[in-house]
Amino acid sequence: MSTDYAYDEEGHLWPFFVFTLTSIVTVPITYSLIKSSRNDPAAALKRIHTDYEHDQSSVVDTLRKSEKRKDGSKPWLIALVIAGWAVMGYMLYLIKTTDAPVQNLWNPYDILGISESATEKVIKKTYKMLSLKFHPDKARPDASKNETIDDLNRRYVEISKAYQALTDEEVRNNFIQFGNPDGKQGFSINIALPKAIVSDGNGKYIVLIYFALFGVLLPYLVGSWWYGTLRRSKEGVLMESANRLFKEYQDNIDEGGVVAALSSGQEFEDLFKGDKADAGLSKIESKVMASDELPPKEKKKLEDVESGPRRMALALLWAYLGRIELGDATLEKAKFQVAPIAHALNKSFNAIALAYMNTAPLLASYFASQRLIQAIPPKASPLYQLPHFNSAIVQAVEGDSRVHTTVQAFMDQPDAKRRSLVVGKGLLTDAQYKESIAYAKQLPYLRVAKAFFKVTGEKFIIPSSLVTLVVKGRFVPPGSEKVPDVTPIDLEDIDPAEDDLDAILGRKKTKKLVGKDEKGKPIYEETTESEDVYPPLASSPYFARDHSPRWHVFLTDSKQGRVAVPPFTFVSFDRPIYESDGKTPTFAMQTLKAQFQAPPQAGHYTFVMHVVCDSYVGFDTKMEVTLVVEDASQAAEMKVEEEISEPEEDSIAGIMNAAKGAPTKQRVVKDEEDSDEESGTDDDEDDDTSDTNTDTEPEN
Repeated sequence: MSTDYAYDEEGHLWPFFVFTLTSIVTVPITYSLIKSSRNDPAAALKRIHTDYEHDQSSVVDTLRKSEKRKDGSKPWLIALVIAGWAVMGYMLYLIKTTDAPVQNLWNPYDILGISESATEKVIKKTYKMLSLKFHPDKARPDASKNETIDDLNRRYVEISKAYQALTDEEVRNNFIQFGNPDGKQGFSINIALPKAIVSDGNGKYIVLIYFALFGVLLPYLVGSWWYGTLRRSKEGVLMESANRLFKEYQDNIDEGGVVAALSSGQEFEDLFKGDKADAGLSKIESKVMASDELPPKEKKKLEDVESGPRRMALALLWAYLGRIELGDATLEKAKFQVAPIAHALNKSFNAIALAYMNTAPLLASYFASQRLIQAIPPKASPLYQLPHFNSAIVQAVEGDSRVHTTVQAFMDQPDAKRRSLVVGKGLLTDAQYKESIAYAKQLPYLRVAKAFFKVTGEKFIIPSSLVTLVVKGRFVPPGSEKVPDVTPIDLEDIDPAEDDLDAILGRKKTKKLVGKDEKGKPIYEETTESEDVYPPLASSPYFARDHSPRWHVFLTDSKQGRVAVPPFTFVSFDRPIYESDGKTPTFAMQTLKAQFQAPPQAGHYTFVMHVVCDSYVGFDTKMEVTLVVEDASQAAEMKVEEEISEPEEDSIAGIMNAAKGAPTKQRVVKDEEDSDEESGTDDDEDDDTSDTNTDTEPEN
């Protein structure tokens, strides 16, 4: 037995090989390109409607576009994908149009032209007739059929083998066992490459190509990916930067200290290489030191930093936060470049603060994120978020008050009073005032209406159970008018029915509480939930990146200054925030849920709940909530007592009616109504298992 190797000279196999090899490369790259385009927030999310532009808006827009091109799809990668799909399409065309050679099985009956039921007499007669007709000494080649003597000889040999296979016992056994009268045959392996590729001296080039692909390019790509992951932390910053931020961490750090710590990132060394670290530094520092927007404490930190990339980065960060005009195009561009880098580094600092579980550094990290996105110095007024607002206008609003006025507080004032404060000579014009007010009325302020704890399917919370923190709130932009009242149904969180597997498993279809009937029983409606709703992109005229706002919900222990439950981050919501016009708020009640394990011991636990938005200053919520954990045995006893104290109405009504000899049906209905009226409020209380709820506006 031998093995024969044959190349694909007829071209029916190599398209499969090329198609497979091309798809291995093209499909993953295509998926990554599609995924990256979907992850682009600017491509999917709406924006706050405004025509406001500051003096450097063109610089910010240019940086945003350049960063999108940098983070987005590279042209050569797109060209590679297009070429890959073109090759795959051509290979599919060849596969469909090229006829593969058909290998017919050797069959002696077909060769002799007889049926398989033919007798031995018929076989001999047919063989004798064919041997006379196709004997090489008698047969002559047919020129019209391009026949040759060799063709006739092969045909005669096939006829002889077919006759022997049907008459000779040994040959017949070979045919039955191996499918061939000559016995077991060798293997034939076809190589899915055209023979021309590896012949005529082309073999060495094919070997060279294989070596380049699998010996050089593949190891390089794998090595680059591997060492690239080792160079950066999971937050996407350089490991050296994370190490420096770890050293800068302090338990009592504030947002100004966080900004100073962020300037130590190694990314700034790549931005300010060589002479760039000192070019224009003295000019920047002189303007920063002369500014009244920055506290003396922060100016002192700048003076203490050694010269180099870090000092340049910190000076530019303070110039950015103070919105200081530098009077130089190169410096202005660098000023807006450092803020997104610092914001990325802040993610790493946030992870470090969370590892320590101290409240102050974690809040400082979130507050620093707000200031970086809105370009507002630490401790400065939140009113700087509004278009056209400068120090003179903020001073006109706040006066000599030591407590800053939030955007919400400013917008809650009557329109006439607002106008009298900010419109006038040296202040805002009427058009600027209207633009600022329209802008403020679109900002997504999440007003928390209620927060409580519960265990799904249970009335009591016992030690070590899986507790759900339910936060109910509405997006009420500052200055909103005709805000509808909160209904009790909006504040309830009804557990899904036991047979509602879609809701239990978190699928789209669920039963929604839509109201109560006359007897106080809840009415459910099966609905199909819409897709996740995302708020508009953070409105940040000075921040040279598109950023999707995030809300962080976590619990802290105010006595110890520690984080009790780590933050849960929400980037999307379950109800529409704005109407189709993108401006009018829906005031729909949003539900945020966070699960954690209850304390191992029974008792009353008072926490401070923080709801922090990372994109807007002063849009945070801080309120106390109390978690009541019942002892497991006491909770079981109370549950039994409730079951005993609530017997079935039908049985009681039947006994009473039977005793009085009155018809039963009418009394049963009345007793059910009375029982429903009495238990209507109990159903509401059972829905919200826990304890501190608030229906008033919480502390901001």
